[in-house]
Amino acid sequence: MNARRPHPLLLLPALLAVLGVLLPLVYLVLRALDAESSELREIVFRPRNLELLANTLLLTLGVLASTTLIALPLAYLAARTDLRPRRLLMLLGVLPLAIPGYVGAYALIAASGAGGTIDALTGIRWPGPGGYWGALGVLTLFTFPYLFLNLHAALRTQDPALEDAARLLGRTPGQTFREVTLPYLRPAWLSGALLIALHVLGDFSVVSLMRFPTFSAAIYQQYTAAYDRVYSAWLALALLLVTGAALLLEARLMRGVRLSRVSPGGTRRPTVLRLGRGAPLAWAALAVLAGAALIVPLGTIVYWLRLETNPFAWSSLLEAFQSALGAAAVAAVTTTALAFPLAYIGSRHSGPLARLTERAAYLGYATPPLAFALALVFFTLNVVPPLYQTFPLLIIAYTLHFLAEAVGPVRTSLLKATPRLEEAGRLLGLSAPQTLRRVTIPLVRPGLLVSAAFVFLSVLKELPLTLLLSPIGFETLSRNVWAYTEEAQYASAAPYALALALSGALLTLLILRREDRRAPRSAPTRPAPPAATPAPPKEGPA
Repeated sequence: MNARRPHPLLLLPALLAVLGVLLPLVYLVLRALDAESSELREIVFRPRNLELLANTLLLTLGVLASTTLIALPLAYLAARTDLRPRRLLMLLGVLPLAIPGYVGAYALIAASGAGGTIDALTGIRWPGPGGYWGALGVLTLFTFPYLFLNLHAALRTQDPALEDAARLLGRTPGQTFREVTLPYLRPAWLSGALLIALHVLGDFSVVSLMRFPTFSAAIYQQYTAAYDRVYSAWLALALLLVTGAALLLEARLMRGVRLSRVSPGGTRRPTVLRLGRGAPLAWAALAVLAGAALIVPLGTIVYWLRLETNPFAWSSLLEAFQSALGAAAVAAVTTTALAFPLAYIGSRHSGPLARLTERAAYLGYATPPLAFALALVFFTLNVVPPLYQTFPLLIIAYTLHFLAEAVGPVRTSLLKATPRLEEAGRLLGLSAPQTLRRVTIPLVRPGLLVSAAFVFLSVLKELPLTLLLSPIGFETLSRNVWAYTEEAQYASAAPYALALALSGALLTLLILRREDRRAPRSAPTRPAPPAATPAPPKEGPA
């Protein structure tokens, strides 16, 4: 690590990112305090606040438990068993991520009840999802891939010597899994669980469609329907406190975790578990999951697409598609460009400044998007009114919120690229900007592309920032899906939902394929050379 101050070309955009994240949040606090003392007491001590807090925490904990029950067995089947084809299992674990939660909620609502897809095709009136259990089911089906990806990667890279040692000490397979494998998966689970928790805490679309009141749903209602901006600001601050508590809890649970290798040298493939007669049962469970997360939502969208007779929905589809792709492309470029100096400072420099810039990126991502959008609304209306509801403000919001998604892959690429190449460039007479352009950036180009792809996919699905900050008349796929679904016009929402799902699926497959190519291949286990037969172990206590 370099203790010197970073170059101004890197330091300036990093400081702008810190200010961009902190200033709206500071102004949100000032806006919340803009009330009389009697009004503040009434707002803070409303009984409804406790109800919203209980609902938000109950839903978050429920989704964490249910996603674990799905992601852990699926990851184990894909990484440690002889169930094949493995690529099919990977697709089942990843593709639901391409379907936004509000699209999944729309599809499941449109499939159920009288006149729904299931009723029209089979004559069975399947009860419609709603309330806590409806929100829990929808959020589980379309967020478990966050946990699956982390757990699958950890299971494939775990040192087999850990489990071998446990078996040699007399542990049964069940005890080995409980005492060795599960503790090893703890960091992967915490990382994925944090992403899911942040997603659930910031979601307002699914809970609104399911009529389950949480902090995010109440913020949207207060701002758009009741026009109570002081109360909505207080709700946003309460949600920020819950999010901050989740971040602190994750950091505390990760404290002291060490996962060093046991066996030196090249990695071995973990032992493959043969399912035998359990394979049909596993396939049955996977079929149910595929039906709920993929077949029913996509089939419902296609069914309602055939019933669409609204000419306006079809005529505006191309415009909405172009607007969504354009905004996602611009945001992907700006976010990746801003992520590079943050990642470079965090990986090449040490000290408080490096830690501050890195934490600022994650602060913007950890802030629920509805609260972040509300903070930007208050800030621009009072500081820079001409910027309110403009395309540049929307891009700024996308960039600051999704900055953490772009920093990760770039920082990983920088950590893999040795700084000695940059030092060699400086010794050959290159200036600092020339070294960045001719040496560093070519080395981290794969990480930059992955970062841009991640941000592009996230912006394409983003709804809260788009609803509150987009210019008047600016239509996107996500905005139109929400507008038609809120009015129960399922056929009109179908073209936008299908375009959004297919675009997300294509991007997800491209990212998965690229990451699969970059993933290191474990060396096959070579048979040991012939040797003398070892003596049997002596009997007695070890």
